[in-house]
Amino acid sequence: MDTEQLVKKAIKGNDDAFLQLIQTYKVDLYKTALSFLRNEEEALEAIQEVTYRAYKGIRKLKEVSYFKTWLIRIMINYCNDQLKKQKRVVINEEVLKSIGVSENHSELELKDVMLGLDDRSREILTLKYFHDLKIKDIAETMQCPEGTVKTWLNKALKALREKLEEKGGNLNV
Repeated sequence: MDTEQLVKKAIKGNDDAFLQLIQTYKVDLYKTALSFLRNEEEALEAIQEVTYRAYKGIRKLKEVSYFKTWLIRIMINYCNDQLKKQKRVVINEEVLKSIGVSENHSELELKDVMLGLDDRSREILTLKYFHDLKIKDIAETMQCPEGTVKTWLNKALKALREKLEEKGGNLNV
């Protein structure tokens, strides 16, 4: 049975179909949660919560073919909520290098700067540089055109660069 048929059954209340869908996408959910939360336990907890939220909201899904996107979006929203509660962004050396942060920036400075960005900018930068998603995948996840994602990414990088320059450094992107 293909995914769209499973989604249609799940929308009609078939619990087995819903569980099959969650099984199909659990790795994607886990990777997304881990990329945002950077903690295995929190990522597993996020999967549980998102599964519950998706189960409660499945009947509101309008377009069957967007089930995966809808599910990932629920995960991103959950993770953003968790990060807001914890007021933290976890950044490692690999990520620092991938976005071109110069050596004179401490990890703490970058965390502070990332927290100072708006939610969308933080989300775009996280998806692109932490989760290593392509522009096309980010556009699908955020349900917007690729050109819009590119614009948002440029604005997010510009805002990040400006905030880092205020702290006395620069961004090499």
